[in-house]
Amino acid sequence: MLSVTLGYLAAWLPFALIVRNREFVFYFAVMCILVAVVWRIQAHLRLHLAALWCLSLWGLLHMGGGLMPIPSWWPRGGESLVLYNAWLIPGMLKFDQLVHAGGLALLTWICWQGVQQAFARRGVTVRPTLSLMTLCVAASLGAGSATEVVEFIATLIVPETNVGDYQNTGWDLVANLVGSVLAASVIYFRSLSGVRSQESGVRSQESGVTSHESRVRGQESGVRITSEG
Repeated sequence: MLSVTLGYLAAWLPFALIVRNREFVFYFAVMCILVAVVWRIQAHLRLHLAALWCLSLWGLLHMGGGLMPIPSWWPRGGESLVLYNAWLIPGMLKFDQLVHAGGLALLTWICWQGVQQAFARRGVTVRPTLSLMTLCVAASLGAGSATEVVEFIATLIVPETNVGDYQNTGWDLVANLVGSVLAASVIYFRSLSGVRSQESGVRSQESGVTSHESRVRGQESGVRITSEG
């Protein structure tokens, strides 16, 4: 996973330098820092392998969104002809918003993994209660807000960026909230369904034991009747 991430970063960098995309160079530096942070976190938490691959994919979508050109006829929500500004559903969903929602869903899942492991180290197994999932949503939204801060810093350093205006930032935050709440809901209801299945299985086993005991008592009663006869 690490080699793939570093590979696409190294592949995109020369292209960014050729087209003189200073914004990408800034995000390249940020991505390198984030890779180091994730590597450090992984040493302590041991995240799910799928989560690591999704993080790598999320980074690729971010980098590609700022560099990949789109045709001039493609509906877009900004002046620059890049994938980030492309409307996937005109007037309703942009590529940028989809990446934000997917990324925050991923971060919420990672936060939940961290909560589970924190309790597990103390010998406690936890289920995704509403309180814990609210905590995970809040944590992921905090991380999502940090990305907006990074984008704001980019506007201060680089004269021309694809960050967008205040409305764009607002919709990014909405997409963050939608993705995070959706992931938390999936985690919560999947666990709830699992608990109900386990309870149903226990009741079935108890019913089977009761039936077996009834048969045994019936056989014992039959034996006594035969003996008396």
